[in-house]
Amino acid sequence: MFPTSVEETQKALEAHHYIADKGLSVAVFLALKLRRPLLLEGEPGVGKTEIVKVLAQMLGTRLIRLQCYEGLDISSAVYEWDYARQMMQIRLLEATGERDQDKVRHEVFSLEFLLKRPLLQALQSQDGQAPVLLIDELDRADEEFEAFLLEFLSDWQITVPEVGTLKAEQPPVVVITSNRTREIHDALKRRCMYYWIDYPSFDKEYRIVREKVPGVPEKLAQQAVAFVQELRKQDLYKAPGVAETLDWASSLLALGQTELSGEVVEETLGVLLKYQDDVVKAKNQARDLLARAQMFPAL
Repeated sequence: MFPTSVEETQKALEAHHYIADKGLSVAVFLALKLRRPLLLEGEPGVGKTEIVKVLAQMLGTRLIRLQCYEGLDISSAVYEWDYARQMMQIRLLEATGERDQDKVRHEVFSLEFLLKRPLLQALQSQDGQAPVLLIDELDRADEEFEAFLLEFLSDWQITVPEVGTLKAEQPPVVVITSNRTREIHDALKRRCMYYWIDYPSFDKEYRIVREKVPGVPEKLAQQAVAFVQELRKQDLYKAPGVAETLDWASSLLALGQTELSGEVVEETLGVLLKYQDDVVKAKNQARDLLARAQMFPAL
């Protein structure tokens, strides 16, 4: 059952350990209420994919994920025929003396021999409940695939030439994510609710760390979040996302740290930063960043 208000949506997300601000809660609520796809954009690691997993848990339904990449085609995203089983069926029919080609064609090109990929699977409800469909990192796919999605998102149906049109009993809950490596076409955006997930504020990120990394000392969590917040202000090729903050807090906890020190910061920068130039730059500024993090007002 869908939440009946924005406040209920926000509380339900929090109950599943996802800290969402009011704007994101409004976008999720409206997407569910109006049964519109939700397009989430933002830097990598800010929680776009995570909220979809939580949404599936929250609604008590299955999650179907389509990971996009360059060259993604219909056979990987929608369906393909099980050619091996079709050939075996043809030989069995021949062995029985069946010679009616139309009958053979009708039999081997039926739903029984169709391998359903994520988009086709998403049209099927289970126990009367539609699934949550995650179309992840759409900006990685080619524009031709984006064009194909227009019909899917408008009519919730897919046409298989040999079988006919397959339509959803209930529209799936669809969330599309993009890291904005290229612009998503306006025609697709018009079919979606839209929300940009930014890097979180200190308060929000601190709450996320405390929620997601049980046992992390309060002082360590505050200093780690403050350090990451300062690090994001630097001119880096790839600033750390929330996912990296959580990995760092977990790593510091695993090392038995109770507060940040210059030595442990330098030794663990590779958890936060994935490019050597960024690591070198951060090491050069680590002392100043740490000093600012340690001066950050306690909550």
